[in-house]
Amino acid sequence: MAALVVLFNLKDESAREAYEKWAKTTDVPTASAMESVDSFKVFKMGNIMGTENPSPYQYCEVLEINDMGKLGEEVGSEAMKKVAAEFQEFADNPMFVISEQIA
Repeated sequence: MAALVVLFNLKDESAREAYEKWAKTTDVPTASAMESVDSFKVFKMGNIMGTENPSPYQYCEVLEINDMGKLGEEVGSEAMKKVAAEFQEFADNPMFVISEQIA
């Protein structure tokens, strides 16, 4: 199983409520509808365990992918292009990390 992990901060701290609403009502439902996506979860990051230090990232998205090739095709759809453009309005230099489950 592969996963796409997206780590990011918001461009504007005041956009937190708008981003979280958009993630729940638009991003997750649209991306979850893709055949290549088995699950999609968004996490709000907290402190680094055992410290008072905040995570270097405010949010983490985790998409479990069943077919990376199919994902490449599906992200080119008009619906996903629209979602991606909206995401870029919120996210400041997001990092997209492809990962592979080993256990």
